[in-house]
Amino acid sequence: MRSDYKKLGSYIKQIDIRNTEDKKNNLLGVSTQKIFIESIANTVGTDFKKYKIVKKYQFTYVPDTSRRGDRIGLAMLEHLDEALVSQAYTVFEIVDHNELDPEYLMMWFRRPEFDRYARYKSHGSVREIFDWDEMCDVELPVPSIEKQREIVKEYNTIINRIKLNEQLNQKLEEAAQAIYKQWFVDFEFPISEEYANSIGKPELVGKPYKSNGGEMVFNEGLEQEIPKGWRYGIVSDIGQNKRKAFNLKKNFPIISYIGLEHMPQKSIALGNWDKVTSIGSNKHCFLKGEILFGKLRPYFHKVGVALTDGICSTDIIVADSLQDYTFGLLLMILSSNDFIQYANSGSGGTKMPRTDWNHMSSYKITIPSTTILKKFNFYTKIILSNIENNCNSILLLKDLEYSLLSSMASKQLQAVSC
Repeated sequence: MRSDYKKLGSYIKQIDIRNTEDKKNNLLGVSTQKIFIESIANTVGTDFKKYKIVKKYQFTYVPDTSRRGDRIGLAMLEHLDEALVSQAYTVFEIVDHNELDPEYLMMWFRRPEFDRYARYKSHGSVREIFDWDEMCDVELPVPSIEKQREIVKEYNTIINRIKLNEQLNQKLEEAAQAIYKQWFVDFEFPISEEYANSIGKPELVGKPYKSNGGEMVFNEGLEQEIPKGWRYGIVSDIGQNKRKAFNLKKNFPIISYIGLEHMPQKSIALGNWDKVTSIGSNKHCFLKGEILFGKLRPYFHKVGVALTDGICSTDIIVADSLQDYTFGLLLMILSSNDFIQYANSGSGGTKMPRTDWNHMSSYKITIPSTTILKKFNFYTKIILSNIENNCNSILLLKDLEYSLLSSMASKQLQAVSC
């Protein structure tokens, strides 16, 4: 062992506290993105008393590394005081936070080199396991606690700026959905000059349609009143499935890959993906600007707009508008809560429910005039442009994060030797 490095086992201990009170809230899983996620386990008939309790600043990892690609599922609990995890997971904590800072250690775990190390050290015939002894044998530089916290502060500055951009995107997406609801659900779109003049009330130009006496007619297909001149339709009238198989049996230049794990919930901002040179075969390809919809467990609400050309999981539907000016409406429909509920209602399978385009494309919608569609699309594209700019900033910050984590060992060695 290098003299500047310490074995992790000297600083950590395993925790095995069971849920004897039979609590059923905050059941979490662990992602290869190094975060806790909402558990997707089927808990019907489950004995919750067997689950383990993990507390704030404790760590949880999945010893089985054989089915998680090149990454190990590991996370530190930060935003909750307490949660439940599977009894198959390993929970541990740092013995003394004045010797090893939890956030500093989590930074070390986020390094791509750690993932490669964990996979290399995993062993077993049927399943490859990164067991507790291997975790304790992990070597890392441990500078003074002051230096550790200084490094964590530098790292958190980057992370907080990423979070700020993500929050801005969330506000932009909420604004887009608010406009969609106002125009296509409440029918309070701005009255056009043409319509205002046709009814002899030019003073109504730009005023909300329905609340200012805009004419409504009953539509039997939708079983509701809709603005005069609008019509009944379904999603396939404005959108299409762009599914194309992409054979990857041979190596190819670096390309973007998006899986369900890269898609945040309830967000159309796809600011994360992998750069790969091989990933198997029969994936789907997509182009920049197309809509990606997660069809596996659609209730997770995973919809996004591609910021680059690339390939994606077969559990992602690639969709696009039939005309450019219907893109905004298609995107807002596919990302709305009502549509997600509809997509889920047509999903098949119990453990792994999946929806499909045939069901999705039959969703009933109201289709306005081309003029209104173009105006709504214009506003949507402005919002998307701002979201894309924020996503590009996030990607640059993530590159900086990656560089900081990758160079962490050499920086720490310099710090220790000073």
